[in-house]
This record gives sequence, C-alpha cells and structure tokens, in this order.
Amino acid sequence: MTTRIPTSTSVTESAVIAAPLAHVWHLIKLQDFHKFWSKLEKSDYVKGASPETDVVQWTFKDGTVLDVKQEEHSTIDHYITYSVIASTPALTYSSVISTIRCFAVTSGAHEGSTFVQWSAHFSSDADAGVIEDARFKRKEALADLAGVVAKK
Repeated sequence: MTTRIPTSTSVTESAVIAAPLAHVWHLIKLQDFHKFWSKLEKSDYVKGASPETDVVQWTFKDGTVLDVKQEEHSTIDHYITYSVIASTPALTYSSVISTIRCFAVTSGAHEGSTFVQWSAHFSSDADAGVIEDARFKRKEALADLAGVVAKK
C-alpha cells in the first residue's frame, strides 16, 4: 500500500510588480494570460460553453490544454477567481479554484507599484507534487507579468 505524504492543499504566491495597478490589472483577464505568461501558447474563449459565465481555453506550449471558467470578477476590488473545468491530459486531482488579487501600493518604498497575490485551493486528492508544481508555476507567471509590464 502506498502512503501519501500529508500536505496542505492550498498555495499562495505573491509579488510586488513595479508598475501601477492600472497597467497590471489590464492583463488579469483569463483570455489575456497568454500576453504575459510565457508558458501559454494561446488563450481563447470557448464559444457556447456556458451561457452564464466565461470559459477560456488555455493551450500551454507543452501541449496541455485547460478549460478555465471564470467564477468571479471584480473591477472594483481588482480580483478574478477561476476554476479548471476540463484538462487534456486529465488532472490527477478532482478540482482547483484559483484567485488573483491586485492591490495598489500607496506608500513606502514601493509606492506606485502593484501587490499581486495568486492563490489556489485544491481538492484533498491533490498530492505534494501538484502543490509544488502550482507554487512554481505561479512564481514563474508572476515574474513573467513583472517583465511584461516593465516594458510598458
């Protein structure tokens, strides 16, 4: 019998991006992730997938395809929440819901920058490898985001 190592099923990564909130927030749309995340080949709307919310298909450069459903979006509080509803190849866990929040840094050494927090909450069948992979991908994507807005 294989014994699983107990692990947290949540991950949160964050970064201070040296750009105003308006520049960063403009890119935090599911259909625009390919504009900053270097691992994404493209991101396209899935037409007719849901009459109530947006579904976007992310095609990664390694061939992985995820259909992500926008669960929440606030232009007032600057956050977006999405879930993965389909994956090729299939995921090794049941579900994940992620949130990206952006905050204007209004004082101190980083005034005029944006604090970005990207969290994920996985189902209890996600193992330590899944959590660490999510941690790495979020760190990498946040670095990519910082690089893209720095060029503006």
